[in-house]
Amino acid sequence: MTRHTHKIALVTGASRGIGAAVAERLARDGFTVVVNYSGNAAPAGALARRIEEQGGRAITARADVGDPQAVRGLFDAAETAFGGVDVLVNNAGIMTLSPIAETDDAAFDRQVAVNLKGTFNTLREAARRLRDGGRIINVSSSVVGLLQPGYGVYAATKAAVEAMTGVLARELRGRAITVNAIAPGPTATDLFLNGKSPELIARLSNLAPLERLGQPEDIAAGVAFLAGPDGAWINGQTLRANGGIV
Repeated sequence: MTRHTHKIALVTGASRGIGAAVAERLARDGFTVVVNYSGNAAPAGALARRIEEQGGRAITARADVGDPQAVRGLFDAAETAFGGVDVLVNNAGIMTLSPIAETDDAAFDRQVAVNLKGTFNTLREAARRLRDGGRIINVSSSVVGLLQPGYGVYAATKAAVEAMTGVLARELRGRAITVNAIAPGPTATDLFLNGKSPELIARLSNLAPLERLGQPEDIAAGVAFLAGPDGAWINGQTLRANGGIV
């Protein structure tokens, strides 16, 4: 524990990958963490126990961010347990890759439902219920700048998230709440690595001038900056955490 903030951080999609790294980092920085998950309770529970064993505080809370009622219940759970929410990290997301011409309606609708509508649902609730002086950090993606073939729908949902980030930062004037986004590049998570050949992973690793994939902890460090005292003057921005790819 490096600080004792007595503040509450709600991290969506926090049971694995970047979300889990963010939850652990914020817990080390002194935040009490609400570990949100949508399906499998086991990894979320294991993460919460690991945080507790390391001296932090955490609870798990199940909710599909694409369901507005479930999102309200998620904030209710945080308020019941801890009295409120100070930091929202919108990490939950899915990615289905295919050329636009070959993308079916189901793949389009599901990505919009989770990545865009899910983020909207949590932003709307946070705008109403986040405590003054709080922080909102949305997870975008550097594919918004890379514009790679196959990423059309995914990149579109993340571009919309970046737009909402800037708008909400202005709408929350007077409450000392900052709203920012972080846009990872290729990051070594199961979501990214699944289905990729070693040759493709090597090629993607060399895209950045730093010549490696990002690690979940790299992204968590950026989130911690935006959530912590040193990020207080950053507002309405997108931090591209990608090693210099774009």
